[in-house]
Formats: sequence, structure tokens, C-alpha cells
Amino acid sequence: MISILVVDDLEVIRRQIGIILGSQRDLNVVAEASNAFEAIRNAERFQPDIVLLDISMPELNGLQAIPLIKKVAPSAEIVILTQYDNLFFVREAFITGAAGFLTKSDVPAELAIAVREVFAKRSFVSKSIASPTHDPPAANPRGGREPSIR
Repeated sequence: MISILVVDDLEVIRRQIGIILGSQRDLNVVAEASNAFEAIRNAERFQPDIVLLDISMPELNGLQAIPLIKKVAPSAEIVILTQYDNLFFVREAFITGAAGFLTKSDVPAELAIAVREVFAKRSFVSKSIASPTHDPPAANPRGGREPSIR
């Protein structure tokens, strides 16, 4: 069973994700958080396998939260879950330690796939970002996981 922490400032998004993941036998939402500070506390408490993390949140954004979450839950893999499909955010997410990047528009079709890929220690980037209109993200210059486009 893959344990998941869902972090988004919008309750409706957290609920939608919970419904999608709840339909999968091997995926279990163990906690939710509405901001980065709550995410850090819940990551430390629950030690999830996967953290689904929004970028745009009040006080501390998701990119800033990644190293703090990894500090308290080092085995947790981070999947950015965002409305942004800008390659700047994709690159920054992988540079700061994320293993996956999923746009909210791709959630229904790709959420469970992204979680399983990242849990298996493979990177994941939404298909909409991997489209011919986008250049692939650059390799991580800090030696982290290099994103692979599916």
C-alpha cells in the first residue's frame, strides 16, 4: 500500500484527489494539509511514501517546502501538483528535489500513474508538458533525479 500526503490550500482539490486515489486499491491517503507548514508537520508524523504538493500556497510555496519536507521525511518522494505548466516550475521542482510534476488538468488521467511511477523511483512529468509545444526540462544540475517525459 502506497501512503500519500495531499497538500493543497483548496479543500475541493484535496477532496477530488482523495476520491480519485480512494478508488485505487494500492493507494492510501494517510493525511492532508492546507499549507506548507501543516505539510511539514504531517510529513514528519505520518512518513508518507508520496507527498502530492501544490506550488501556489500562502506563506510558504511548495517549491520552498520541498527541502523542509525531505528533511523530516527523507524517504518521501515529492510530486508537484499544480495548475502551472511552465517549464521554469518543472525545472525548479526537480532541482529542489521533486520526483514528479503533474498539472491539475491532467489529474483525472494521470494521478495514479504519477504516484506509482514516482513510488517505483522513476520520475514523472505530465503528458501535457511533454507535448511538442514544450521543450523537455533540462537535466538537474545539482545531481538530483533527471526528469523523464512519459
